[in-house]
Amino acid sequence: MKLDKANYHSLEANRYYMSHSQYQDFMSCEAMAMAKLRGWSEPPSDALLLGSYVHAYFEGPEAFERFKADHPELFSSRGPTKGELKAQFQVANAMIAALESDPLCIFVMRGEKEVIMTAELFGAKWKIKIDNYNPEQNRFSDIKTVMNIRKEIWDPQRGYVSFVEANRYTTQMALYAEIERRYVGRDGWIEPILVAVSKEDPPDKEVIGFKAYDIERELSEIEMNMPRILAVKSGREEPQRCERCRYCRETKRLNRITYYADLIVR
Repeated sequence: MKLDKANYHSLEANRYYMSHSQYQDFMSCEAMAMAKLRGWSEPPSDALLLGSYVHAYFEGPEAFERFKADHPELFSSRGPTKGELKAQFQVANAMIAALESDPLCIFVMRGEKEVIMTAELFGAKWKIKIDNYNPEQNRFSDIKTVMNIRKEIWDPQRGYVSFVEANRYTTQMALYAEIERRYVGRDGWIEPILVAVSKEDPPDKEVIGFKAYDIERELSEIEMNMPRILAVKSGREEPQRCERCRYCRETKRLNRITYYADLIVR
């Protein structure tokens, strides 16, 4: 299947290819991941729309104008603020200004925008779309919008971690580096970089790097998890429910009484 920007996020493409987001869906809740492949979807959140607004701006003027036209819900439609971003989205312009005013951020965000690549990895065909691809400078970068760059986030399995680990961006960067390597046929990985900007007033920002052993560790874990994911995606195994995600809450059917001490997952 040949991918382009129009069909990259289509159901057909998601059924044919694995992606970072789909991998994370399977790791979070197999039942939800399979429901998405059948057409179920979550309503877009304000956080997702805000992040997409920032991404579209740095993709270029044409992409930005198209995004704004496709998402009128971001803008006020009446009164003295008509045509302006709604209050909950106004921080997006401050986030854009924070990145634009920083020479290092602009430097690492140079490159070709929204580059699609595919490769076979661990028994599956994968797709990626790189925010900023600059092979001449031996790197690629991805923009992340976050509530707070420095805030520690509790993970039941790993304790307190950074937003990078909590959102499995280490996994994303490893996948992108390895798929890019295979796609172009190079010997080693180019440098993956995250450009993070927060939703605080004023926004914080950081340029975040990774080491080779981070990529090696993440690829090893993905390889270990893929047999189960492929068995479920192909229908050979039944998906397990997490009973906590939106999909599981929507489709939940009770068949027993729960002891109160079991309500907290430790």
